[in-house]
Formats: sequence, C-alpha cells, structure tokens
Amino acid sequence: MCDNHAPIDKLVEGFKHFHREHFERKDPYYQALVREGQHPRVLFLACSDSRVDPAIVFGTEPGDLFIIRNVANIVPPYETNTGQHGVSAAIEYAVNVLEVEHIIINGHSQCGGIRALCERPADARIDSPSLVGRWLALARPAYERARADYPEADMDRLALECEKDSILASLDNLMTFPMVKARVEAGKLKLHGWHFDMARGVLQAWNPQSGRFEALSG
Repeated sequence: MCDNHAPIDKLVEGFKHFHREHFERKDPYYQALVREGQHPRVLFLACSDSRVDPAIVFGTEPGDLFIIRNVANIVPPYETNTGQHGVSAAIEYAVNVLEVEHIIINGHSQCGGIRALCERPADARIDSPSLVGRWLALARPAYERARADYPEADMDRLALECEKDSILASLDNLMTFPMVKARVEAGKLKLHGWHFDMARGVLQAWNPQSGRFEALSG
C-alpha cells in the first residue's frame, strides 16, 4: 500500500540533515548569510519542472542564486497595469535592490509547458479559461517562430526549437524592463540564455555573435 506521508517524511528528514549541517555544527558560511543578508550575484530564472532544480543541477550553495521559477521559465514583458506581477516584481528586486550582475534564463528539454503550447497552440491565449493557457500565451510568438522556421518538424523537434525560441523571447522581454536595460547598457549587468538537455546531459548557451546555442558542457 502506498504511504501517503512518504513525500512529507522525506522533506522532514531533509530538513533534519540541513539543521545538522548548518545549525548543530554552526556552519560559519550559513551563519554569515543569516547575519549579513543575501548578496547573490546571479538571478536565475528556471522552469518549475521538478527535474531541473537549479541548486541540484548546478551544485550551488545557499546565497549563490536568487531564483525565480515558473511554468516554462517565461519572462513577461514589462508593464505597469493593475495586474499582479510576481515574476516582474522579483526581477525588479533582484536588479534594483540586490544589484545582481547576471541574469540567466534557463530552459530545458521535455518542458511540459512548451510541449502543451506546441500541441495545443489555440489554447494559449490571454482570454483562456485556463490560467496555464493565459500564461503560455506569452510564449505563443516563440511557437509561431519555431513553426515557421521548421515547418516539417515532428513534435519533438518542434518543441525543442520552441523551447529555445522562448528563451530568446524572454531575453528580449528582459530588455523591456527599464532597470534591466539601464544596467545592461551601463555594463553592470549581463544577460544569458541557457538550455539544458536532460536526456543528453548537455548545457548550451545562446551566442548572439554566431546566432545559435552553443555547448557550455556535456
């Protein structure tokens, strides 16, 4: 019989390990973070997919990354209407308050959000009854670009290209934020587009000079 408490028990045991490492042993690094606050140099925007936890995939420590995660790692364009803007607020905080030096948009293969967009593009619209559909409407132009560039592609190839085009669209959207644009132009902030292929263990980065994603590792 399935143990319904097993996932929760695993989290509690994980916290006990964390407590032993950072509190019982009085880890000076973590204690300094508590006393002095956070000073991450990187804003890392990733997908909510449970398989691509940035801290695990990239081996970071507490305090290294300021992380935003959402469905399909999408950055919306800057706007100041009366809506609630959780992603945009986090970007503003990271740039204006934390003064991060890098922003990384990290997409990945087998992204469920992008796959849904490619399989049912008509559902991705701002008046969709689904909150996911409304959110994915932001990536609709990326789908249309991928479909136009690869008209004969099967669904797997189309989704892969759409994942990458969505990263580029999010990089463009970042530059609509006045604080991001100002710091980029002042040489104080760099933007990066990364794609992680989970099946092959390959990490690629967008190279604006060559106009393609190129391997960083793997």
